[in-house]
Amino acid sequence: MKYFLRHPLENTTVKMRPPTASYLPSSRIQRVLSPFAHFIRTESAGGLVLIGCTLVALAWANSGLAASYHELWEIEAGFRVGSRTFEMSVHHWINDGLMSVFFFLVGLEIKREALVGELASVRKAALPIAAAIGGMLVPAALYALFNAGGPGAAGWGVPMATDIAFALGVLALLGPTVPIALKVFLTAFAIVDDIGAVLVIGIFYTERIVWGALGLGFLLLATCLLMNRLGVRRPLVYLLLGAAVWGCFLASGVHATLAGVLVAMTIPGRTRIDGQEYIKHGERALSEFKASSSARLPTMTNPGQQAALHELEELSEAAQAPLQRIEHNLQPFVAFAILPLFALANAGVSLTSGIAESAANPIALGIIIGLVLGKPLGITLMSLLVVRLRLADLPTDVTWQRLHAVSWLGGIGFTMSLFIAGLAFPTPASLDVAKVGVFGASLLAGILGLALVRWSCRGYVEPRRRHDD
Repeated sequence: MKYFLRHPLENTTVKMRPPTASYLPSSRIQRVLSPFAHFIRTESAGGLVLIGCTLVALAWANSGLAASYHELWEIEAGFRVGSRTFEMSVHHWINDGLMSVFFFLVGLEIKREALVGELASVRKAALPIAAAIGGMLVPAALYALFNAGGPGAAGWGVPMATDIAFALGVLALLGPTVPIALKVFLTAFAIVDDIGAVLVIGIFYTERIVWGALGLGFLLLATCLLMNRLGVRRPLVYLLLGAAVWGCFLASGVHATLAGVLVAMTIPGRTRIDGQEYIKHGERALSEFKASSSARLPTMTNPGQQAALHELEELSEAAQAPLQRIEHNLQPFVAFAILPLFALANAGVSLTSGIAESAANPIALGIIIGLVLGKPLGITLMSLLVVRLRLADLPTDVTWQRLHAVSWLGGIGFTMSLFIAGLAFPTPASLDVAKVGVFGASLLAGILGLALVRWSCRGYVEPRRRHDD
């Protein structure tokens, strides 16, 4: 099996080693777990697990064990630090605690894109930024048409969000028949969409502010920035400071998940050495390792080889940005633990009152119209505007037909939409109606988007890869 690395915007490929080096002897546990590891590496795996947990939550909440479902998430749990007690329900620990880790990962992705990705220059960023703005404003306006002045008015932020994991998972189902540039565009505007969601949560869904706690939180954030400037690269330092920032935001009344995004912005995003330096010093360390080899001393007790190994380890760490390492390590935990648990705790809506009745409610209607129609309309029109104004260009292999088709996948709100709905609707009845709207809209947008992207990309042939046989 051959592995290749393809630049997202160029039709060039370079040979890579497999994710697990094939020349290393595999242990028994690796052989047992290899099918699961392969599943986890697929793009759609996280979305499939998320769908599974959603279905479990729906079945549980509508079964004879429905009472146990709701009682489980209301169990109180907490801990004490000095005179301060942190005690919340399990549901709030998931939404305010674990989801902060999800928002931290979102923040890392935003920073990475701003440094070296699709948001790294004004011209590259113009198209996804415009698409995201249109994809937020139009759905919010359509929702307001149905709910302005009514009991559901506060939910205008719900249809503004795009679930990047679900959207990319759906797109991954089409495999190589979709241009890579189209996937890059979807990822970029979904990340900008996340920035908008974070701002909406922080500005419009914060009821009261305890300024002393908030000030302490920003002082700790400044400390994180100072650590960055001083060259501190140990993740543990930022983990401890980040936990303290989270506690301050939680006590301040500003939604604690915003602490995750802000702390992510302080994580070092640059390497200490570049590729050429790594090669130069790495080759020297390998030469020292080879020169120190001895038939009498195994590597474990050979001081020369141990010194060379430690140098190689330090060089490998210096050649990677902490942001990159942390993001890589967090992604499986978020995709296969935090988000599924969030879905399990938040997707359990009772359908005994009838889906049709809930879907006809102005709240659900506003969400469905906003996500299913507002998203593709806003994304397409704003993209068209910035290209016509010569502020941006369509990426290679992305036609207007394909851009409009993928914009329908922007209507998959799910995780972010459910999260904002939980902030906008404190009463269970309204929240359940909003969930029905989110579920229905996300399902419809996913099916329509999948069909339209497949149709628009018919006849597309992925550029021939260069092989070294």
